[in-house]
Amino acid sequence: MSVSTADVAARANSPAMRDRLLARIEECVLRILSEEQARWEAVDPRGRVPVDAIAELIEAGGKRLRPAFCVTGFLAAGGDPDDPTIVDAAAGLEFLHAFALIHDDVMDHSSLRRGMPTVHVRHTGEHTARGWRGESRRYGESVAILAGDLAYSYADRLLAAVPPAAREVWSSLTSETIIGQFLDIAVAAESVVDPELSRWIAVGKSGRYSIHRPLVLGAAIAGRTDLGSAFQEYGTTLGEAFQLRDDLIDAYGDTDAAGKPTGHDLKQHKMTLLLALAAGRDERVRDMITTGEWDSRALHSLLDECGVRDEVEQRIDELVEAARAAITHTEIDPQWQDELRAMALQVAYRDR
Repeated sequence: MSVSTADVAARANSPAMRDRLLARIEECVLRILSEEQARWEAVDPRGRVPVDAIAELIEAGGKRLRPAFCVTGFLAAGGDPDDPTIVDAAAGLEFLHAFALIHDDVMDHSSLRRGMPTVHVRHTGEHTARGWRGESRRYGESVAILAGDLAYSYADRLLAAVPPAAREVWSSLTSETIIGQFLDIAVAAESVVDPELSRWIAVGKSGRYSIHRPLVLGAAIAGRTDLGSAFQEYGTTLGEAFQLRDDLIDAYGDTDAAGKPTGHDLKQHKMTLLLALAAGRDERVRDMITTGEWDSRALHSLLDECGVRDEVEQRIDELVEAARAAITHTEIDPQWQDELRAMALQVAYRDR
């Protein structure tokens, strides 16, 4: 039985091919880390410490969400699976994620990530245990800052050869992530209650760089910048659902399942979208936040009493439906529409 060119192309750009590409991306990430460990150990054994920190975080697991959306956008846009650019770009997204997590843990004073001590906590402990000179906490945080910077440098190196349109997406993605993170800590410090600003922060520092921008980046590498609008609508709505789920996991989840401390955002006075919504509907929540009399346990009780959890679950449902609807009339193969609809459910209803 003969096989048509269209059939061959369809199999080449199938979800099975995405899985093979994701395996190549994982190999790329691990190869770069291995080469960098050897390179810097040859200078001095201490030189590999920041690389080891990145490697330990990446090898501890993670959802590989950003590479998955990038490759999906690329294949859905008809990209050539043999194009090495997509492997490099998606690997770069995983390094960017490592950069963001390592720095985020320092800013949040978080002790656990993916079930392991965070980079700054581990190296603070090593400094103390070995009796080295100087302040242990400063040393640990310095290691983490430099490891995060190194991860960013790997990411930027991997994106160097992407087409100009994709490079523009990358530039927007990186700046949004950093500015969103700054606004996150600024709003927490000032106890700003503004649901719309909290929504922008949630989408900017997490949702866009997790879903929207990776999808558009993949499509741009495939030469389909025309898909940007549809992928934006899908990615922005799903990105908000993604962050709302993250807020619920932090407020109500289990530390062991999440792989990181839960209840941390309330303790760190983070003005999450969940908390901003609660402040908008309950005067007691707003007063506790704006007067500075922040009691994380009391706030948690008030969140239960005001019913914001149910409201957020309903909002997630609405966002997921909007994202799934946005992809329906996109000019991509129906199999990729189905795949993106399935990914929306996986992202929004996860437990970690």
